[in-house]
Amino acid sequence: MSKAVCWLDGTVQPLQEARIPVVDHGLLYGDGVFEGIRFFHGTPFLFEAHAHRLQDSARAIALSFPWNVGQLKEIIKETIAASGFRDGYLRVIITRGDGLLGIDPCTCRQPRLIVIADQLRIMEPGLLENGASLIIASTRRLSSDGLDPRIKSLNYLNHILARIEANESGVDEAILLNNQGRVSEGTADNLFIVKNRVLLTPPVIDGALAGITRQLVLSLAENNEVTAREQSLAPYDLYTADECFLTGTGAEMIPVSSIDGRSVTACPGPVFSRLRKAYRAYIEDTCMLDKEETGPKFR
Repeated sequence: MSKAVCWLDGTVQPLQEARIPVVDHGLLYGDGVFEGIRFFHGTPFLFEAHAHRLQDSARAIALSFPWNVGQLKEIIKETIAASGFRDGYLRVIITRGDGLLGIDPCTCRQPRLIVIADQLRIMEPGLLENGASLIIASTRRLSSDGLDPRIKSLNYLNHILARIEANESGVDEAILLNNQGRVSEGTADNLFIVKNRVLLTPPVIDGALAGITRQLVLSLAENNEVTAREQSLAPYDLYTADECFLTGTGAEMIPVSSIDGRSVTACPGPVFSRLRKAYRAYIEDTCMLDKEETGPKFR
């Protein structure tokens, strides 16, 4: 029987039974980093890219990372096997660990690794066919000179406030602008538009996370004769786009039907449909190939 499980402090246990001390600085101050990883056919998708980004995020905030990539692979294999899920979602978290009250990280002696294997539903079923409705949030993306968007930290309050705006407006997602009014990203996803058959996405410098699915889509575009580039975007560009879609580990690829009540011309559009097909084929080629040849491997 499949069930949500958690690897914590060296053992795998049912998710509902997993506990951390209330003095863990990840809980008290959002002091930590994480990755979300999909797995298909029991194989984590794009594992190496996620593992290296996790290491980089930890280094950027001076957080010790005592597990090497090989050890992390084995922990994830153990967690997936214990869950019994064929396909699912992993949340890999590293906190600063237990410490005294107060923000000083020097009181934390040992980082804590948490790996959760579960199912995930980012948006309602049917959005792949009908498209997601978006608003542009009044909440602005934190400036990159304050917190670099390449760091996947545990503090998502800025994005949660934008998500609350989406909920109160009755739409599926919210887009955050940066302090200069340029498009950065969604609350939990990157954004692409298509204009005159050219695929465009905001650059990291504008506040977009260096998304792994985002990078894969850019690579798939190159391999499928779709002209693509990073380019700063304003609300005007969203309102006048021929196509728009969201990407992310959780969201995968979701077409957009409207932005601030304005209908997007094509949803799902031809460029999205071509790239979505290539994306699903890439998953099958990599995950099934790994499983059939030598058992689960990691990428």
